[in-house]
Amino acid sequence: MLAKEELLLIVYFIVVILFLTSFAIIFFITFQKRKNKLLQEKFEAETRFENELAQSKIEIQEQTLKNVSWELHDNIGQLLSVANMQLNILSGSIDASAKQSVKDIKEVVASSLQEVRSLSKSLNNEVVGYSGIEASIKNELLRFERLNNLETEINSSGEPFEIIDKDSIILFRIIQEFFSNVIKHAHATKIQVNIQYFHEELQIEIRDNGQGFNTEEVTKSSGLLNMESRAALINTKFSLNSIQGEGTSLILNHPLKPSLYEKNDTNR
Repeated sequence: MLAKEELLLIVYFIVVILFLTSFAIIFFITFQKRKNKLLQEKFEAETRFENELAQSKIEIQEQTLKNVSWELHDNIGQLLSVANMQLNILSGSIDASAKQSVKDIKEVVASSLQEVRSLSKSLNNEVVGYSGIEASIKNELLRFERLNNLETEINSSGEPFEIIDKDSIILFRIIQEFFSNVIKHAHATKIQVNIQYFHEELQIEIRDNGQGFNTEEVTKSSGLLNMESRAALINTKFSLNSIQGEGTSLILNHPLKPSLYEKNDTNR
């Protein structure tokens, strides 16, 4: 009889232990799922906040650039146009010996007016969105040739397609940042741009023949971080490579699927 009671007691303890173990396992799994869900929600909230912040910064920058574009076109452009007209009037009332000097000044004013108009176009996001990424890059390269005696080359292959205006504007600003660094620091004599239209993505590759740099030393520079964050915002793969003494290359792969920027904009 005692053996039977002991057996029942052992069974009872085993059942209790199994119950407690099962409860502990279920509690742990539930707690872990809840924890993972909270972490995921926190990550998504931080991602949304960072995207909204990046969008706000870009919108502010674009509005500032648009205002500068208007000022260049409406004010400085008009002043240069007036100066050109006054020089035309002056050239008819001076002697032959001074006409060559006036002609030279007119050429400088005309060149300045052309440059102001070209710069105005590259700063205005509406013009960039309307013209498209390829035409905007061509306009920028022409400016460099006029200003810096920099040899440029642009090649395009594949069947061209349109990307949404906001994505094309952000892509162009990334490329402008790269161009700016080439002009300021690379001591390059040539920039080559290759644009390839694939079935599901647009690839833009830019190379210069400048002095190059150590990528590890500038990884955390504000300009590079700015380019990378803009690329991430539109789901674009960003690759920057440089070899000292051999030049620098930038490759952007932009997919045809909607970007984070477009998705967030449609949810507003």
